[in-house]
Amino acid sequence: MQNKGAIRLLAIVFALVSLYQLTFTYVTKKVEKDARLYGAGDIKKEQTYLDSIRGEKVYSFLGIKGYTYKECKELEMNLGLDLKGGMNVTMEVSVVDIIKAMANNSKDETFVAAIEKAKQMQANSQDDFVTLFGRAFSEINPSAQLSSPDIFGTLELKDKIPFGAKNDEVLKVLKSETEAAIDNTFNILRSRIDRFGVAQPNIQKADVSGRIIIELPGIKDAARVRKLLQGTASLEFWETFTYSEVGGALNAVNTKLAEINAASEVIESKPEVKKEAKADEEVALLDKIEGESQDSLSNAKELAKKYPLFSVLNPNQGRSGSSLAVVGYSHIKDTARVNNIFAMPAVKSVLPRNLKFFWGVKSIDDAGNIFELYAIKVTSRDGKAPLDGDAVTSAREEIDQRSARAEVSMSMNGEGSKVWARLTKDNLQRAIAIVLDGYVYSAPTVQSEIKGGSSSISGNFTIAEAKDLANILKSGKLPAPAHIIADEVVGPSLGKESIQKGMWSFIIAFVLILFYMFFFYSKGAGLTANIALITNLFFIFGVLASLGAVLTLPGIAGIVLTIGMSVDANVLIFERIQEEMKAGKGLSLAISDGYKNAYSAIIDGNLTTLLTGIILYIFGEGPIKGFATTLVIGILSSLFAAIFITRLFFEGSLKRKRNITFTTKLTDNWLRNASIAFIQKRKVFYVISAIAIVISLGSLFTRGLNQGIDFTGGRTYVVAFDQPVVVGEIAKSLDAVYGHAPEVKTFGGDNQVKISTKYKIDEEGTEVDDEVEAKLYEGLKQYLPAGTSQESFLENNRKMSQKVGPTIADDIRQSAVWSILFALIVIFLYIMVRFSNWQYGLGAVAALAHDTIIVLGIFSATYSIMPFSLEIDQAFIAAILTVVGYSINDTVVVFDRIREYLGLHPKRDPEENINNALNSTLRRTFSTSLSTLVVLLAIFFFGGTSIQGFTFALIVGVVVGTYSSLFIATPIAYDTKLRIQKVISKKK
Repeated sequence: MQNKGAIRLLAIVFALVSLYQLTFTYVTKKVEKDARLYGAGDIKKEQTYLDSIRGEKVYSFLGIKGYTYKECKELEMNLGLDLKGGMNVTMEVSVVDIIKAMANNSKDETFVAAIEKAKQMQANSQDDFVTLFGRAFSEINPSAQLSSPDIFGTLELKDKIPFGAKNDEVLKVLKSETEAAIDNTFNILRSRIDRFGVAQPNIQKADVSGRIIIELPGIKDAARVRKLLQGTASLEFWETFTYSEVGGALNAVNTKLAEINAASEVIESKPEVKKEAKADEEVALLDKIEGESQDSLSNAKELAKKYPLFSVLNPNQGRSGSSLAVVGYSHIKDTARVNNIFAMPAVKSVLPRNLKFFWGVKSIDDAGNIFELYAIKVTSRDGKAPLDGDAVTSAREEIDQRSARAEVSMSMNGEGSKVWARLTKDNLQRAIAIVLDGYVYSAPTVQSEIKGGSSSISGNFTIAEAKDLANILKSGKLPAPAHIIADEVVGPSLGKESIQKGMWSFIIAFVLILFYMFFFYSKGAGLTANIALITNLFFIFGVLASLGAVLTLPGIAGIVLTIGMSVDANVLIFERIQEEMKAGKGLSLAISDGYKNAYSAIIDGNLTTLLTGIILYIFGEGPIKGFATTLVIGILSSLFAAIFITRLFFEGSLKRKRNITFTTKLTDNWLRNASIAFIQKRKVFYVISAIAIVISLGSLFTRGLNQGIDFTGGRTYVVAFDQPVVVGEIAKSLDAVYGHAPEVKTFGGDNQVKISTKYKIDEEGTEVDDEVEAKLYEGLKQYLPAGTSQESFLENNRKMSQKVGPTIADDIRQSAVWSILFALIVIFLYIMVRFSNWQYGLGAVAALAHDTIIVLGIFSATYSIMPFSLEIDQAFIAAILTVVGYSINDTVVVFDRIREYLGLHPKRDPEENINNALNSTLRRTFSTSLSTLVVLLAIFFFGGTSIQGFTFALIVGVVVGTYSSLFIATPIAYDTKLRIQKVISKKK
């Protein structure tokens, strides 16, 4: 083996990096355990602990670098919502509404007709809406001009769309403006999400234009989230006070609070430690939070009583670099307390009526702990801002030619320019606050009166910060607020249950694989393979942590499946080594040649599965993307572990002159001398497969498939009760409130059901979502304990909810079809190129189509009789593509051996060569299939209800895929190529 030193070094470095990445997860779990101990069941105290320590260093890496809890939290392994609970939301910005708003809701007949036609075209096209709109506009009236004053030739757009501009030029502007609007919405949503206080939120733009995907772990109040995310952005410009103007009022507030007897209970700065059995332990934990002795803690409490406001709000007495409007600073954990203070009636009575406070949107320190408080001056009787975002017509980031610093230029409409001129004239050398959603994004100082509406905002901006501010200014009041088109809520108890079941399935599957390798390949080769598997597992988790990938329940299934499939590489190598040894070669040479001869099949087989995983990643969303991520990482890691790690161990054993065994007495001759006439009996297998396909197609055409809401649209709820319930009675009760009987199925135990309904799925808005949930509660109230409120029902009994709108359901369905077709095309091309014959590609794709039809047929025929859900959803598509990858892996190994036999024995009859090649792979084929089935059965029985249908598809697929790789793919390749060659050779 060449480059052993380099490979050993790479393995060590890889292991150390993986260990380093996983330590952050260990540290955060330890800190959170301390928080739970300190909180003693009090969630608020637990959160206070975490808020207080978020900026403290809790981990030192070898004394080289220290990490705060916040930094460790950002670097720990992310768990998906299905494992820890939370909310997944898909939002869509209506490009149609943006275009209409840009045209001032034009009534032009061609414009209106083009909008409607583009909507219809969008249902069957992957192009963006602006492109479709332009195409429809030209088809309806080829001579019409988009730059017409009746459409986009408006005063607001005159700088971007000049009179007489060509349609292509106008469409470019429309694309730019719609993309900017989507970016603005993305930034606004991201800012709102940052204020949820959610750990590890994730927000990303989807591939489909206008869609934004948001994951919020741990969220419980789904209704509040929906309202906050769908609210229209409100941009405002406010006059401000300076600290010198309001400092006296703040002192008065502090004095007033000190005079109130109950103030210490209301605004107590630090939680008091209870003197209980664990007092010493809790005091130690409190010391961790405060970082000070009990004496200093006592002093802090005395200070809080004397200065109840200033103990949580540090006054701004001339801090350099801050805005003139900043009056104080607070730690993030104290901001809510400051808000409560200013909301007290007694405090309001000593504050000027025209004074209000807004927080800065971003922290001013690197740790993300300290926030600025701005003093806002109210100048109108109705309490509204003197100028809002409607006045802004454009904003962009620029570089000042003189100072070379980033700045933001802004333009306003006519009415806004007049107000802006008055504001700037009245506030010379004072700050004007730019406020969005009640948070200050910037408060620049006015240097001079600004007439004409064109302004330049300068400061210590980076280019990125200037761009963000420009986007905020452009947002104004968005012409098209984002709507939720799909959401999923997973309760924390269901997430905890998923973790437990997922881990149990993982542990059981892993132990079974370790035992299987010992049993089949003895303690010599079996132990080496098991070490490689453990190393592989360690690498997979290390890579997931380092990439910031999200581990989901399907992701755990992907890892477990990877473990089962990674056995295949070891099996191929071990079987090859045994063949070399039986040919009379010594152990060292047999190992060397065994690896060499197995490389081709290993790389080809894993590469096809890798391609399938990549396709899944490209077309999938959410949990499916998580499954694909773990599958791809697992395949790459498995290749490294199987090819290099095991080889290093074998080389070490050979160097120490240790004997290595590759089989046991029980398994030595198993399928070793098989002699099945595959080619001669192929017509029998054709008939068997034809019958199975006809039955499958018959079921598909008559019964169809049980499509989940991913494909049909609708709402799904998983509800748990205290006692067993009858699904028929549940359906009847809900029929009375919804006006139709929803689909109700048992989900897991007999006290838990899954409810699917399409009630008002075509309508949007938080009011509709609230109504559907209210009716769900009303219909199920009689099955709940007396006195259960709707709030309690939604928090405790509703374990999961999911909503998929009709538009996204169409897209998911299209994506599923394209992903399967694309996978088949890619695999056909790969096989054709790799084996230099299209007939091999045809045989492989025919086998894959055979597998897919039969799996679909079994799902169609059995979905109403199985005790678990067999819905066709995104997870099922992932299963189908995984089956495709697994089946092609089997087929490629067989094709590789056929190619080898044909090369070694060119004069031998092709039928004999193929039969011998297939028989020689039987031992490997069944060993791999059996090990994979063992893993899948462990997932099926112990992995939980939510992935049983997914796993069932994989189990069926492995069985059918093994059959097709032996009895379908090769005979078809033979009939289309090798048989023709045989006829030609006989004629010669």
